[in-house]
Amino acid sequence: MFSWIYDIPSLAAIAVFGAVFVGVFWLGILVLRPIVRPWFHQQPGLNATLGDYLQYFGIIYGLLLGLLAVGTYENHTHAEKAVVTEASALAVLFRDVSGYPEPYRTDLRALVREYARATIEDAWPQQRQGILPLPSVVNPVVNSFTRMTQFEPQTKGQEAIHQTALRQFDNFLESRRERLYSVTSGMPRVMWYTVALGALINMTLLWLFDLKLGNHLLLGGLLSFFTATMICLIAILDNPFRGEVGVSPEAFELVYSQIMKD
Repeated sequence: MFSWIYDIPSLAAIAVFGAVFVGVFWLGILVLRPIVRPWFHQQPGLNATLGDYLQYFGIIYGLLLGLLAVGTYENHTHAEKAVVTEASALAVLFRDVSGYPEPYRTDLRALVREYARATIEDAWPQQRQGILPLPSVVNPVVNSFTRMTQFEPQTKGQEAIHQTALRQFDNFLESRRERLYSVTSGMPRVMWYTVALGALINMTLLWLFDLKLGNHLLLGGLLSFFTATMICLIAILDNPFRGEVGVSPEAFELVYSQIMKD
């Protein structure tokens, strides 16, 4: 929903969100103040009543934002863990297939190495755009499994190596599926609509306070800026692989450079 924020630095995104929220709040005060005063500001104890309503609403809305922030952070952490697990499983798989006899050893090592390279150079740029990797990245996986099933162990030692490699291949596929699932994960649109409605209600309650203009602009602007910061944080973490804080391919790069390089 906020795909543009992933194309700019995080601090710039927070600044944009804050400027928009504060600007809307200030504009609302200047426009609505002459209209609201005759209708509401003649009521005794208006600020106390609004304060009670704002406190009650703030608890509910703050709880919603807090839960969403925790949820997106956990989703981001889960995606990062899936990447590390997949890279580790790929490294172990590379070691296991090194125990195969020729020509299977050379073929399988080349396929695993090609998958790691394609993931770093081809898949990750696509994930940065929120797009699932193209079939060209999947081909080494399919070819590796096909090549492994063609092998017929001749000794008990080869059979043990083969069974171990197949189990590790299953572990690798499971971690890979978890990573791919995280590429397109994110908050449903209805949640964003709820967040937007809550921000509008919060801003409306702040508009109705009867304060000196300077105090009203300052206090309401601070609350609006912090609300904008929370919403921007949730938006930045909503897609684990996108933006400046997106999960990096560092785990794959380490495995590729330290283990798979000839």
